[in-house]
Formats: sequence, structure tokens, C-alpha cells
Amino acid sequence: MSIRENIEHINQLKAEAAARSGRNGEDVLLVAVTKLHDVDEINEAIDCGITDIGENKVQEIMDKFDHVKPVRWHLIGHLQTNKVKYIIDKVSMIHSVDSLRLAQEINKRAQQHNLTMDILIQVNSAEEESKFGIKTEETGQMIQDILDTCENIRIRGLMCIAPFEENPEDARVYFAEVKKLYDEYGKMEHPHLDFQYLSMGMSGDFHVAIEEGSNLIRVGTSIFGARDYSKK
Repeated sequence: MSIRENIEHINQLKAEAAARSGRNGEDVLLVAVTKLHDVDEINEAIDCGITDIGENKVQEIMDKFDHVKPVRWHLIGHLQTNKVKYIIDKVSMIHSVDSLRLAQEINKRAQQHNLTMDILIQVNSAEEESKFGIKTEETGQMIQDILDTCENIRIRGLMCIAPFEENPEDARVYFAEVKKLYDEYGKMEHPHLDFQYLSMGMSGDFHVAIEEGSNLIRVGTSIFGARDYSKK
């Protein structure tokens, strides 16, 4: 299928999953993951209605930024502190904040640009050693530490990457755990905390994530097809 047909199909599945959780498909933001995909493909997706794109690596944002049509950029991969300065004025949200040190570097660079950066805290609810993110029990302290020390950051919610499972149903428990955290800490009142996004679900499991409360899904392969890793 074409990129347009793929997006239409994902939007249909998104709407069906949202309906099963008592919501509308429009309540779930589709972020197109553009890792290793070229500018022409990305611009085609934007022409088909994509408003938000997610990149895993800083270098790809740098390489593509000036060649992609107007769109909101998300940094969704692991971010090293020494690379924050390159994308602080280019992305609308950073999904993968997993340490106070990283948050403080984002805050420092945001201050230099006189902006407030929206972030999500990455929670590794499965505690996989191969993935980044904080443990579930560390979430409250991380939120408080960022609020106490980072005036140029706004915490917009949480993000998680569930383990790859042959059966997406097996990922449900990890999504449900992060949704509980989202509901709990989203009740906090603070000028720099405004929970609006629960970023959960990718091509293989986004329907389960939506059923468990996700309102932002990160989908690449189901839009653009398999990645060519020889381009790395």
C-alpha cells in the first residue's frame, strides 16, 4: 500500500481502538516515526495529513530539519546530554527524559534560548536492561526533582516502550502500569506540570496501548514500510 493508504489504515485502527476505550480516534495523536526514512517520504506523509514526526537520533533531525515541510518535531530516542544543544530550538517535545541530569541540561539550554521545553518522562515499566527509562517507583521523585530545579521545562506526561512481544496482548500489563502513574501524578498542581500526553504504542502494539489509555502513538514501519538499516 502507499503511504497515504497506510496512514488511512492506521487512522481507522486508531479510531477503532479508541472507541473500545470510550474515546474518539481524534483524541489520539499519531506521531510518524521517520528514522532512516528520507525527506521525500516524510514530506509525502505530511501531505497526507501527518502533523507530527518523531526522530530517534539528533543527527537525523539536523540532517533533515531544513528540508522537511512545516511539522512538529519530537525527539523520541535516547538523548545524550552533550547533544541537547543541537535540537533544543528545533523540537516541540522530548519524549525520552530518563534522568535529572538530562532534564537539567535541557533546562539550561532552554534558558539560553528563552523558551520552555515540553518533555515526557520515560518509564521503563518492564525494567528491561536493554531499554532506557526510570523504574515505576522512581516516577514521583523524578517529577518533583524536575519541578524543583528546572524552571524552563514543562512536564507534559509520560512515555514508555513496552517489550517486544509476539503477542501484543502480552504488553498490556506494562501499558496499564504506566497509565496508573499517569493518572496519579497528572493530578498534581504545579505551573510547570500539565499532563496531556501518554506516549505509548508503536506499529506492533499501538492498538493495545490505546485500549490501555495511550493518547499518543509512535508509528513508523506501518506508515513507511521496513527501514533500510544499510543507510545507518
